[in-house]
Amino acid sequence: MGATLMKMLVTRPEPDAQATLARLDALGIAGVAVPLMVRQTLEASLPPPDGFTAMVLTSANAVRALADRDMLAPYRHLPVFAVGDHTAREASEAGFIRVSSAAGAFQDLVNAMTIARMKGPIFYPAGKHQSADLAKALAPLGVMVATAKVYEMVAADALPDAVLAELGEEIGAVLAYSRRSAEIFARLADALPRDRRSRLAMLCMSEAVAEPLLEARFSRISLADRPDEDAMMSLALAFAREQTGP
Repeated sequence: MGATLMKMLVTRPEPDAQATLARLDALGIAGVAVPLMVRQTLEASLPPPDGFTAMVLTSANAVRALADRDMLAPYRHLPVFAVGDHTAREASEAGFIRVSSAAGAFQDLVNAMTIARMKGPIFYPAGKHQSADLAKALAPLGVMVATAKVYEMVAADALPDAVLAELGEEIGAVLAYSRRSAEIFARLADALPRDRRSRLAMLCMSEAVAEPLLEARFSRISLADRPDEDAMMSLALAFAREQTGP
């Protein structure tokens, strides 16, 4: 490839997309951000904070949505169970004092809460579209979950023409962080010719993220060792080195 760096497409929403671009740049990898979803804060009714034993977060976007509505303060006394380190860090920076991270994906969060022998009720500020049902997952523990849908991730209608033209050519890999973003990408890239689709590497945070891409017949799929950003960067660097040599 000479001096030309292979580009990678970052599909995650802002502001996280810019953070990922900066990390790719630090690794010497060219990146382009096309967020496939945009967060929209919802005016859902929120339960009074009294009586909850904890708050559960499966996305940093829940913290951002509560901040948008200036509704963080009433809940800051609650212990927080976060799905991963990124979400836990967002909660800590928002002023929550007792924050623990399951350092993984949804099932890791459920396992952590099971081990902790959580008692209810639990407050769960969530997104409108959820790939897993927390209340159902915690039902065997006898824990009541009060879910409030505080944000919606609105899907993009199309990929920019310039990006579509480069997929499988100048853009050699796509970083996919969530199952829904993978579903959206597969739909928006449906017209991609077979030869370019076969050349495009899909770098996925987990097996759940990869499933819609397998169904859409993307054949070059790699999984991060762990569902976090550090592992995604390791995966991106390993792939880039494979393409360009040491």
